[in-house]
Amino acid sequence: MTISKFEDIESWKLSKELNLELFRIFENSKMYSLKDQILRASISIMNNIAEGFERQTNKEFKQFLYIAKGSAAEVRSMLYLINDLNIVDGPTYDALNEKTIYISKLLSNFIKVL
Repeated sequence: MTISKFEDIESWKLSKELNLELFRIFENSKMYSLKDQILRASISIMNNIAEGFERQTNKEFKQFLYIAKGSAAEVRSMLYLINDLNIVDGPTYDALNEKTIYISKLLSNFIKVL
């Protein structure tokens, strides 16, 4: 499969879904610092995939994918906190965590291919 635009990249699609889920969770939250940090990190995943793709060189793309992978780890770390604070229930935490881990694996595989 040839990827002609960043919107075709599976990890970008999943990170967009992750963003939508997190935005819904924090829509009415008054935990402004936590909300801002996790949303900024999750947005960073999809934006770095997009920006790296548009750079049109494998070297730069890989660099941005590594940044996206780091942002995914930041989101995963913060998911522990929102779970411990009972902002989400167990099944929601599990689903978000699994999605974030899967995004990281896709990014790792993409980096290897490049």
